[in-house]
Amino acid sequence: MHASTRKRRWLTISAATALAALVALPAGAAPGRPSAKPHAFTAVTAQDEDGGGDGDGGGEADEIAEGADQFAEARTSPGTIAPGAFSAAWDQLNKLPTTGGNWQHLTGLPYNSDDPRYRDFDSNSSGGAGLVTGRAAALAADDAGYVYEGSAGGGVWRSATGGGHWKPISDALPTQATGALALDGKGRLWLGTGEATTNADAYLGSGVYVLTHPHGDTFTARDRVGGSELDSTTVHTLRFGGSTVWASTSKGVWSHSTTNLRGPWKLEFAPNPTYLPGGSQASDPNAPYKNIANDVAIDPKNPSNVLLAVGWRSGDTYNGFYRKVNGSWTRVTSLGALPTDAGNVGNVTFARSADGSRYYLINQSPTALATDPDSNLDGIYVSKNGDPFGNWTKTADTEKLAAAGSALDSPGFMPGVQAWYNEFLQVDPTDADHVYAGLEEVFETGNGGTDWSAVGPYWNFGFSCWSIDPAKQTGDCNQTVHADQHAVAAGSYHGKPYVYVGDDGGVYKRPLKGSKDADGHGTDWVSTSDGTIDTLQYYSVGIGRDPAGHGLAVNGGLQDNGQSILRSGDKVMGSNFGGDGGDTLTDPANGCNIAQEYVYLAVNVTQNCAVNNGAWVDDPTKTTSYAVAPPDNETGEARFIAPLTADTRDSDTWIAGGRHVWVQTHGYAIRSGDEWTDAFDLGQGHTATAVAAQGGKVYAAWCGPCNNQGFTRGIAVGNADGTGWHQVDLPVDGTVPNRYLSGFAIDPANADHVYLAVNGFSRHWTEGPGAGIGHVFESRDGGTTWKDISANLPDVPADSLLALPGGGLALATDLGVVYRAPHRTGWSRFGHLPAVAVLQLKSGPDGRIYAATHGRGLYSITLR
Repeated sequence: MHASTRKRRWLTISAATALAALVALPAGAAPGRPSAKPHAFTAVTAQDEDGGGDGDGGGEADEIAEGADQFAEARTSPGTIAPGAFSAAWDQLNKLPTTGGNWQHLTGLPYNSDDPRYRDFDSNSSGGAGLVTGRAAALAADDAGYVYEGSAGGGVWRSATGGGHWKPISDALPTQATGALALDGKGRLWLGTGEATTNADAYLGSGVYVLTHPHGDTFTARDRVGGSELDSTTVHTLRFGGSTVWASTSKGVWSHSTTNLRGPWKLEFAPNPTYLPGGSQASDPNAPYKNIANDVAIDPKNPSNVLLAVGWRSGDTYNGFYRKVNGSWTRVTSLGALPTDAGNVGNVTFARSADGSRYYLINQSPTALATDPDSNLDGIYVSKNGDPFGNWTKTADTEKLAAAGSALDSPGFMPGVQAWYNEFLQVDPTDADHVYAGLEEVFETGNGGTDWSAVGPYWNFGFSCWSIDPAKQTGDCNQTVHADQHAVAAGSYHGKPYVYVGDDGGVYKRPLKGSKDADGHGTDWVSTSDGTIDTLQYYSVGIGRDPAGHGLAVNGGLQDNGQSILRSGDKVMGSNFGGDGGDTLTDPANGCNIAQEYVYLAVNVTQNCAVNNGAWVDDPTKTTSYAVAPPDNETGEARFIAPLTADTRDSDTWIAGGRHVWVQTHGYAIRSGDEWTDAFDLGQGHTATAVAAQGGKVYAAWCGPCNNQGFTRGIAVGNADGTGWHQVDLPVDGTVPNRYLSGFAIDPANADHVYLAVNGFSRHWTEGPGAGIGHVFESRDGGTTWKDISANLPDVPADSLLALPGGGLALATDLGVVYRAPHRTGWSRFGHLPAVAVLQLKSGPDGRIYAATHGRGLYSITLR
């Protein structure tokens, strides 16, 4: 079988971290690429309602955007979040008593996305990304060999060896989501918290922090600059001019003195201030999209001359460039070849040369996002006199980059297809015409943009040098980078200059002026994900006894890094499933029996851990995983990350939730999606958010609409055989809040005794109707009535519940894990984790509790 017929999945979301489910190449698709079939859901705006999951289509950028909305919906609907929510929750958590026991880190070893053990049909192994970790959102580097990586959800990390041998340096902060890192002229490291890629699993931050001695110190809450003005925002960039630092945020452009770090931040410009917290329209569902600031360009000759790039990726009337005229910020209407109209100014990234002679810019087009299935990149531009006000000329567009050795050169899959999510620019500090640009891939020019090379292609699939067998690949298939570029920095180690790029797979480096092959692909990329850094973003975890050894096989689904598999005795973790990994089912008695979910309920099953050497290329029957998606995957009636579970008393009975509640009773022997039966229809426009089953009794929570406009939620209860189904009466102003219902846990001794987790913040922080209070509720009558048992629980989004033998209850939240002991009403902090989101908890066959964190890998603990 030729590569052109191989099914591929990679690497995006998002959300995050968001591809088509189980992408199959139709006739005419380009070699090694996902289908070009457009998603039914196009430009995502604040008004968009849940779209469908195109079960076998491409539409990658649309799905990332849709996943972004859905992840945010769970934490914000039915309103928006007021400043201070996460900081207050962190303070509450730190005041709780703490249980005994320590969390054991399980995934602190290299994770090889090209592991040759797992080259089954749905693996991305052999694509060339090598060692990976979670999404890198920001980078900074100096000439003393120090590199700083800001991860999407796992905090800030430091390397003193030019990349590698990483150590975390922000674990004491109330948020581990990074938006921006920057070194100022004094060598201080500035951190803007809150990831600003507007992707599926981006978290808000708690402000901006500065570390005076970054080579040795670590961040603390005392390092925050100013007050709480930037709490509950995201920070896209930090730029310096004179004695001022400028922050482009999700709530406008702010400035602060770099000499006096006390005192509040100054709001320089918000195009729609009435939508800011405290404003008359702060509770409007569109408020989070009305003051997006992307970047700031400062005139090197006059630091008071500043150009602002402002605008929401999908377009709004305020999108554009602004400058201050006579004390007022005014829209700029002429910048040479650079568009200035609202429809063609979207996500923007600036970069200035060290000598001030050049300014470069990437611009994403909202109009193209809405109308062009191939790409939403407007172009890359240069101002050749270094003046941010132009005259700007275009140096590259989608077609030029596609012809530069890109792996994305087929309809629906072109450079810039995710320009709203993927952008960076870096000018060589010693050569103003030498520039790196990041989109989905890494591009390089040595002559100011006249010529470009795809030095970091999306993958090696589709290139003539590729083979499933590494021994048969030619020398032209060198290691590349992981897809989806977000961050870049230039620095030196032992006097040798390097470029560092951050993407959905971590941090890669190469010599600043590295080598290329005849096709323009870099030959000298090195991954710095050596196992000392773990920022892996898990949605799920599965645990079973390893059939080949005496230990366990632990696996889990990841944002943009497929499924990981760690078996007893492994020194390197492998990837046996590509793309985004959603929910996971694992047979406790045999850890190689695994159900691996992609997005929109695209489920695959394997009964040998998906071990395969690529034999299916010559014999398609030798695949070791099977597509078994329920029908809601094809109709697009499931959420991006959809719920999947097994009956706690019958592991062969599985429950999957989309618009319908689906049941199959063949366990891991299932081989077709036709084996699912429709147990219950949740209703038009409703999609499941959580499912649970015990002894044939099934609980299904749903939402629909799921966004802020008309948000509704509900619970349906019935039996796996399709009998006894009914909707539970949950009044909007009743005991259970009108917020996203995220998880169930059933008392092992009584299926009518059930617990419910509720996401989002309570009404104190949520500026929306019916938000209510509380995060954990209990029913003793099969869901008919509910009681709030939140007690002293911190007011923080709750993600999943785990009922423990004897009556204990563990709750996963966006800031760690809490525990309620049997016959008690109060909650305790369950061990100590950083302020990282824990999205799932499961019990292992060894009696330990396993946690899937979205930013710091997998952990386990024994409750004392």
